[in-house]
Amino acid sequence: MARGSDATDGPGLRPGRLKVFLGAAPGVGKTFRMLDEGRRRAARGTNVLVAFAECHGRASTEAMLEGLDVLPRVTRRHRGTDFSELDLDLVLELRPQVVLIDELAHTNAPGGRHTKRWQDIEELLGAGIDVVATLNIQHLDSLSDVVEKITGVPQHETVPDEFVRRADQIELVDLPAEGLRRRMAHGNIYPPEKVDAALSHYFRLGNLTALRELALLWVAGRVDEALRKYRDEHHIGRVWETRERVVVALSGGPEGATLIRRAARIVDLPRTLHSVRGTPVSGGDLLAVHITRSDGLAGSSPAALAEQRQLLESLGGSYHSVVGDDVPAALLDFARAQNATQLVVGASRRGRLLRVLTPRGVGETVVELSGDIDVHTVTHEHAGQGRRRTVLGSGLPRPRRVAGPVAGLVLPVLLTLVLRGISGPLALNLTSEALLFLLTVLGVACIGGVVSALLASVTTSLLLNYYFIPPIGHFTFAEANIVVAQAAFTIVAVTVAAIVDRSLRLSRRAARATAEAETLTSLAGDILRGDRAVPALLERTRETFGMDGIELRPRAGEPAPGAASDPAPDHETKVAIGDDSVLVLSGRRLPASEHRVLTAFAAHLTAAVERARLADAAAEVESVKAANRMRTALLAAVGHDLRTPLAGSWAAVSSLRSRDVDFSPEDREELLATAEESLAKLSRLVDNLLDMSRLQAGALTLRLEPIALTEVLPTALDTLPDSPPQVLVQVVTQGLETAPDVLADPPLLERVIANLVANAVRHSPAGHPVTIGASALAGHVELRVIDRGPGIQLADWERAFEPFQRLGDTDNTTGLGLGLALSRGLTEAMGGTLRPEDTPGGGLTMVVSLPAAPAPVAISAGQEGRT
Repeated sequence: MARGSDATDGPGLRPGRLKVFLGAAPGVGKTFRMLDEGRRRAARGTNVLVAFAECHGRASTEAMLEGLDVLPRVTRRHRGTDFSELDLDLVLELRPQVVLIDELAHTNAPGGRHTKRWQDIEELLGAGIDVVATLNIQHLDSLSDVVEKITGVPQHETVPDEFVRRADQIELVDLPAEGLRRRMAHGNIYPPEKVDAALSHYFRLGNLTALRELALLWVAGRVDEALRKYRDEHHIGRVWETRERVVVALSGGPEGATLIRRAARIVDLPRTLHSVRGTPVSGGDLLAVHITRSDGLAGSSPAALAEQRQLLESLGGSYHSVVGDDVPAALLDFARAQNATQLVVGASRRGRLLRVLTPRGVGETVVELSGDIDVHTVTHEHAGQGRRRTVLGSGLPRPRRVAGPVAGLVLPVLLTLVLRGISGPLALNLTSEALLFLLTVLGVACIGGVVSALLASVTTSLLLNYYFIPPIGHFTFAEANIVVAQAAFTIVAVTVAAIVDRSLRLSRRAARATAEAETLTSLAGDILRGDRAVPALLERTRETFGMDGIELRPRAGEPAPGAASDPAPDHETKVAIGDDSVLVLSGRRLPASEHRVLTAFAAHLTAAVERARLADAAAEVESVKAANRMRTALLAAVGHDLRTPLAGSWAAVSSLRSRDVDFSPEDREELLATAEESLAKLSRLVDNLLDMSRLQAGALTLRLEPIALTEVLPTALDTLPDSPPQVLVQVVTQGLETAPDVLADPPLLERVIANLVANAVRHSPAGHPVTIGASALAGHVELRVIDRGPGIQLADWERAFEPFQRLGDTDNTTGLGLGLALSRGLTEAMGGTLRPEDTPGGGLTMVVSLPAAPAPVAISAGQEGRT
């Protein structure tokens, strides 16, 4: 075994590089690909060492070890059992250039330096040794809980995602679910005795498909991260159109819904074009961004943004909020950071005058600076109608707006009287008098805002001109000093008033935003109160706004049933809730500043009301569906199950009454027994049908009780018709003894099993047994009836459950084709499902899934309660 070169030893040691072969499930070929990688590197002269390879007895994989140096394993004993583990110390001593290590998530037996194998690999990488390893997607720490929900199998051995993401290369070993199941059926993954159990549990078609999707999405995300990192490291600002990403700019105005729908159509266009051409492809990403100014004075409507966000998420998009004072720059920075290919903006809502004064709006600036990003300017009904502007001084309380003009007139007059009354040594010069008048203007501006400040500036300039500037007692406007003083008074007054108004608006907005955030946070908790969500939200809304009463009324204006309204409210505030309801608050008159929060409350109420309505509708539909299932099962049973015993008894009685044949006593006894057996079976079926009809009418409940499958199966098999010896098919059972009890109606379950087994026997070739297996999965028990017949095409799976469908049958005397329809109806009536699956190697598998019984005590009580 050759040793690696020590030329890289020393302080400047290069860290080893990690390559991971990632698979969706065991058996996709990760170990084979890892060994193939090692053989190719060894052929190029690289010193490759196989430190640990788990071939699982597969001849093709073991053949890949030929010609490679294989490291002996170290044996560690734990609790009386010997475990073969990776010899980390020997690898570090040999120092190969590349080491191959299987099963990255493996937990080491006690006795080594590390608990996990990935920690061994981390030490090897730190020593400058390149590592090629394998991993299944279910062992990633972030996905282990998701995999457990899908497969029902807990994952005890996991690897941190951060460690795997640091790998220099991640190569996906992909295999379609159908192909993996075929490999399993052919014995290429597990020994023959484990194949059926694996196919019925972890290797279900749905499990493998879900795991494959997880693997593809995780690797795609890793590729996207690598692309973003590369672009950042190389300072690439231009767009790479690797995938269509559309960003829509939301201003919080009423045009947002139009922009979102237009952007969604742009995103869906590639999907539509490719689907027409027959190429399945997913559309792009839809993102919406709202640019918020740092001062919080953008004037956007939170209620409109909430509605637009809900619309966006319903269309599969994502919402983002970015702070920036330069809206075009912030918008384009976000688009480039997301590698967006197209940007959707709305036509300007600025009025004509503003467009003349400032010809370049946000949209025009974005188009000019967009570079390689395509910009769509979407027109809408609000374009060119102007924006509502905030009037300076509108943020002042009403008492100050009244006191300001009064102070602007009175204070300058009082100051004039005081200054005119001062004489002698206390008399002031013109400069001091002008400064005192200026301070008066500033005080008035702080009190009453811009209008009051303008009034005070005019009053003070006139009084100063008449009483203090020579010639005293006359108005003089010809001198430049007088004009400069008047302009100075006006500019100072307006500037101070604007600053005061802005500071008041900012402080009030900050306080209001804090209160709104606290209120909406508390409101969000109320939404999670289940069935009491709507009453809780109504009460919270009434308390928050200090109203006397609150109710939901229909759009027509009539009081809602059971609603208690104020007979003589002082004032009513109405807000629309959905399309058919109105929220009415009675009590005080709400100021305009509180209407915005009320609108946000109304949006939450709309969602809660809609959820409650959907829950009620779902409950009503469920009862209708249950009744329809019963009706379908009843009709199917009348046409199918009654026919066989009627025909048998009819034939026996007709033969006995015939005078053309002289029957022996033994023949008569056999015919009478046949008639008796058929009539007994007919009696049982009629009783069951009567019970089902009562159940449909609501006069009888299903007799669901815990029952063991081993108790139901013999009775079900006894009801099967006898097959001629030349087509005799054996029925084999697997796992029924260990399967949990199911919650079902025993007679109905017997008929379901009998129908499915009879169908499987009819289609299975002679010499191939029909297998009946059972297993537990996520609170349910799955009963599988497996045959090796011709099977059914995927396109015909649902047709097989339609009445009078007899797909593949050439014998028109075996029934009316209602067996599968009846079985599905009875299974769904018991709260279960019946679905078909392909049998690996050929054939059809019928899977009956029923709820597992809650506890052994319930089983005993249920069985004792039956009559």
